[in-house]
Amino acid sequence: MKKTMLCATVVALMTGTTSNFAAVGADEAAKLKTTLTPFGGEKTANKDGSIPAWDGKTSVAATPKAGDIPTQVFASEKPVVQISAKNMTQYADKLSEGTQALLKKYPDTFRVDVYPTHRTAVAPQYVYDNTFKNATNCKTKAGGYSVEGCFGGIPFPIPKDGAEAIWNYLLRVEAESTEVSFKNIVGTSDGMRTLATQNDQANQYPFYYKDGSVEKWSGEYFLQRFSTVAPPFKAGESLVIRDGVDVATPRQTWQYLVGQRRVRRAPTVAYDTPDFVSSGANYFDEVMGIMGHPDRYQWKLVGKKEMYVPYNANALVTASEEDAFAKRHMNPDKLRWELHRVWEVEATVAAGKRHAVPKRRYYLDEDTWLLTLMDGYDPEGKLWRTTQVFPYVVPAIPAVVIKPVTVFDLQKGTMSMVQSLNGGSFKVLSKRKSENYFTGDAVAADASR
Repeated sequence: MKKTMLCATVVALMTGTTSNFAAVGADEAAKLKTTLTPFGGEKTANKDGSIPAWDGKTSVAATPKAGDIPTQVFASEKPVVQISAKNMTQYADKLSEGTQALLKKYPDTFRVDVYPTHRTAVAPQYVYDNTFKNATNCKTKAGGYSVEGCFGGIPFPIPKDGAEAIWNYLLRVEAESTEVSFKNIVGTSDGMRTLATQNDQANQYPFYYKDGSVEKWSGEYFLQRFSTVAPPFKAGESLVIRDGVDVATPRQTWQYLVGQRRVRRAPTVAYDTPDFVSSGANYFDEVMGIMGHPDRYQWKLVGKKEMYVPYNANALVTASEEDAFAKRHMNPDKLRWELHRVWEVEATVAAGKRHAVPKRRYYLDEDTWLLTLMDGYDPEGKLWRTTQVFPYVVPAIPAVVIKPVTVFDLQKGTMSMVQSLNGGSFKVLSKRKSENYFTGDAVAADASR
């Protein structure tokens, strides 16, 4: 036993991550049913009440929908604060470095409209039940780069280190199966906007199968397959991605190219490879703020703070493309910011590894573990990139989920809107697809017809 503990400690010291033991004991886990929300957030309001207490209710009135997304939440509300380049220093302690950089870079058009905070985070009861089990059963292993004993809920609702926090995001709550139609849109430095690709996508989340269990789960948590439908010269291309927690095979990828008329393995679709689906305007691991395996970085849990972050962004993600965008950034009139408590997690490239962005800072919502903002730094430590992630309410699950993200390259003055739903669709499926649908063989079979 002593030898095992020593080995685990050595690995933790080498990676800056965690040891291989249960996150919390039963006494601490019991707080998830008293002072903490089921996902580990502070149930009480903040001191001045600007963040209300969590009551476990979505409180979203019936509104028109775009697919399964209500197009408006709290539509009658007005901003309680408007932050611009002129008054940003007054609120600097609640703004990320990237948000401040955008206010300075686009002083005439970019602003932060802060609305009353609504803690809309809810989840199915089976997810709450599984999260409670995970609190005492889920462990990290491989120096924090994998997990075991987890299923069907937030793995580490009371995290002790950065690796656990980032796994909470990677294994965030999702529907079993969804279908989405989205666009990848690139904004150039002169304010022009172009379509990179338009795609139809199927997503499946084996980690959240209602009839699943720790024993049945294979370790794959995200399956996706999409087909490009525009522009014409890329129409027909397909990509299949299967993400898992196994360090040895964290991602399996297949690509179908119309010109070659064959399916090939595509192992470079990961990490800091330029994302060809969006014309290379962002890296593949920026697609969902962070997407893929976390083994390129050491993860540090900095702490929790109150920040203005995008939240309840239903109006933005369901707006028409023309209404959603402004020149060089999203339309401030459609974007809703709220004050929330967020976990700050710092990522530094791990010893012996490389990444084009050697340091990143992530802000994860305490109620959902969703990423809301991310800043990336160049090798000289200068702020280089900033990402906005848009959480929105989907009562059909029920949950708060994310889809589009906007990646800004502050040095080039460009913007990449990844998986924009504006003018697209989002549907929660009542019956999931066969997992064989998410294979290179299935893509090849469909292409040959």
